[in-house]
Amino acid sequence: MREKELIVYKDFGLDTSLLMDMVWLMEHYGSGEEGVQKESALLYDCMHGLLEMAGSHGFSGNLWHCYLTNLLVNNENSYSRACEIRGKVEGTINEAVLHDIIIFKEFFDYDFTDMMEKLQVPAFSLVLSYEGNMQESKVYNTRIRDRICTLAVRFKENRTPEEMKDTLTEFYKEYGVGKFGLHKAFRISHKEDETLIEPILNIAHVQLGDLIGYETAKKKLVDNTEAFVKGKKANNCLLYGDAGTGKSSSIKAIANAYYSQGLRIIEVYKHQFQDLNNVIAQIKNRNYKFIIYMDDLSFEDFEIEYKYLKAVIEGGLEKKPANVLIYATSNRRHLVREKFSDKRELDDDLHNNDTVQEKLSLVSRFGVTIYFGAPDKSQFQDIVKALAARYGLTMPEEELLAEANKWELFHGGLSGRTAQQFIDYLSGCESAAGGQQ
Repeated sequence: MREKELIVYKDFGLDTSLLMDMVWLMEHYGSGEEGVQKESALLYDCMHGLLEMAGSHGFSGNLWHCYLTNLLVNNENSYSRACEIRGKVEGTINEAVLHDIIIFKEFFDYDFTDMMEKLQVPAFSLVLSYEGNMQESKVYNTRIRDRICTLAVRFKENRTPEEMKDTLTEFYKEYGVGKFGLHKAFRISHKEDETLIEPILNIAHVQLGDLIGYETAKKKLVDNTEAFVKGKKANNCLLYGDAGTGKSSSIKAIANAYYSQGLRIIEVYKHQFQDLNNVIAQIKNRNYKFIIYMDDLSFEDFEIEYKYLKAVIEGGLEKKPANVLIYATSNRRHLVREKFSDKRELDDDLHNNDTVQEKLSLVSRFGVTIYFGAPDKSQFQDIVKALAARYGLTMPEEELLAEANKWELFHGGLSGRTAQQFIDYLSGCESAAGGQQ
């Protein structure tokens, strides 16, 4: 069977039973009356599998081609990993890959007409020209889902295996391969004793321009991130300040802005710090740039996880990979809670200054610190007016600001988050009023 002859594209990491069944049918269908019944049933099973894939992945068009394309863009091998973000590579590996692409080209070009006729399964034509209902994919964001469907069409249009190989290599350069290539944000999970990095399918589509004000803070963040994605020296970064000022939104915006340049975000919670070495081991040799993101980071004085984090950031025997930075947000400047007792000369701790320095040393591991302060009254009103214009609200400005002032008094005070919540409230009221007319 042809799939057994694959050299580079061999371990797909996905369920390939559908591929094996389809290839078996291509090579053995029409083997007798009794066999036809079994082969017909197998073809219906394959059709079911393709339709289920369309439902979970949101694919449309030729589902057989989409299935094959999905296998190729997810296969992490020596060639695809070398090509991710960088593009074409030199060497004998190209000949081995071309050998495999010749086989895949045969799969793409296969004509199912005779098979459908002999096995009496005309319904199989449904999966060869499938109109989806544009439902959201449970596996990919819409942009990547559409790109895979487009890639499947391009593969069919490629006249030779060489053209198909070039098309695939171009995809690896633009989008990457596997989960790190097809997703921009990740979280950590566990399966038995294994630390897994799993995609976050729906990251908020926030852009830096959506965050009103804080131009100096945003520029500092952008400058550091741009240096990082361009392979220049960059620092771990701490965004600190008042609640609701856009610290977390800025990180999300960075993930969206630099995804196309190979930036990926991995969200890590405090209780997962013991997994950091495993996470870094999985990402250090990839061609992407990874930001390990810690939201709302702070420690009580009795929590000791910060000591472990210090060693991971800087101070352990193994050097932190050049493609990894740590970005954190916090309401605390120094991250670890301090007490007046820490500074008393007459304390149970004989080396009181050492204790204080131990607590302050974590923040020094962040080479860039960026302050996000709460807006004053005038700045808050500017944010409200800008958001109102963005959402198309027609309330007179004097009334808008008066209502905003009343809202902030009872909903968290002056902050960008409070302004956004107020505008969301007004938008909801206008929508409800419009629906009743």
